[in-house]
Amino acid sequence: MPKANNNIFMELNTPKHNLEIFQTALDISNIGIWSFNEKSNTLFFSKSSKTIIGFEDDNSFGNNINDWNDRVHPDDKEQYLEDYQNHINGKTPLYVNKNRVLCKNGDYKWILDKGQIINDHVKDGYVHFVGTHTDITEQVRNEIKVKNALNIATEQNNKLKNFAHIVTHNLKQYSGNFESLLEFYEEAESDDEKFELFIHLKDISTSLNRTIHNLNEIVSVQSKKAENLLKLNVSNFIENTLILLNVVISKSNATINNKIDKKLFIYFNSAYLESIIQNLLSNAIKYKHPDRDPVISIKSELLQENLVISIQDNGVGIDLDKYGKEIFRLYRTFHSNEDAEGVGLYLVKNQIETFGGKITVDSTVNVGSTFKIIIPNKKSN
Repeated sequence: MPKANNNIFMELNTPKHNLEIFQTALDISNIGIWSFNEKSNTLFFSKSSKTIIGFEDDNSFGNNINDWNDRVHPDDKEQYLEDYQNHINGKTPLYVNKNRVLCKNGDYKWILDKGQIINDHVKDGYVHFVGTHTDITEQVRNEIKVKNALNIATEQNNKLKNFAHIVTHNLKQYSGNFESLLEFYEEAESDDEKFELFIHLKDISTSLNRTIHNLNEIVSVQSKKAENLLKLNVSNFIENTLILLNVVISKSNATINNKIDKKLFIYFNSAYLESIIQNLLSNAIKYKHPDRDPVISIKSELLQENLVISIQDNGVGIDLDKYGKEIFRLYRTFHSNEDAEGVGLYLVKNQIETFGGKITVDSTVNVGSTFKIIIPNKKSN
């Protein structure tokens, strides 16, 4: 195989003086030139091309037809070859591809690789390619920085919206409880009734203070997600939520069976866990079946490194065939309740997925629903 020392510009039959000017301009701009002649099976790389990846002093580089191809990053090679072939097949007017190439020093550089067939390859029966190499490493790095900055901004925006939903949706429960208890207090006929209602007011007030404290933790949290994680007793969170929901539980004559192991702990964000449990339990009560009192069972199961919390009710259920893809979307409602907002389940899903978990639902109309929360129980997550 001839060595790659032929001048590509001589192949183009351009006057020598103009060639020198042209090649000098390309060298100044750090744009490399390459050529491949299938008929002679020869490959040419200009000094600028070889300089980009550190082979400027290696006269043998290019003698092997795959010297450059073999250095294309494995993850980029399929698209690299596909784009090359698409131009040969007439699918694209130019060959254009961005790929990473392994340099002599072991680092990768991003290269903008362009080329075009300069002969009538269908008639001639072979291709003669001419192309350029441009080092776009800094450009790609800057694009990645911009993309990362945008992702961070998007994540922060989502956290802000999440926080706003927690405040407006969760605190609404407290407002409703206070309003109901104060109405009961005004209607109470004895001091004993008033005293009992006063105890309930104190319990709700304590729960409200705890929720505000947890929300404040979200505001003051640093950028590292792991710093949000605390070792939390799941059963205690259930019991605290039952205190918060005491008024609606009494009104609906609901029965709550907390079967969570009292020694079960999980690493999670306290404000999020409180919000998740509150939303799922309040929904189970809100969407009770009109012909029976609500019965809700809360169970837990450890599966390898995951904790599964299931909340099962005997309510009206959800038509999964009709609404299965809509359940966890924002502002989607599936029943005629006047106070349905379509926020709770969206919020729950968002909070669970923030910490690498997921939520599933199994439901039958007029039978009930079971929501399963699957959470990685590892602090490192």
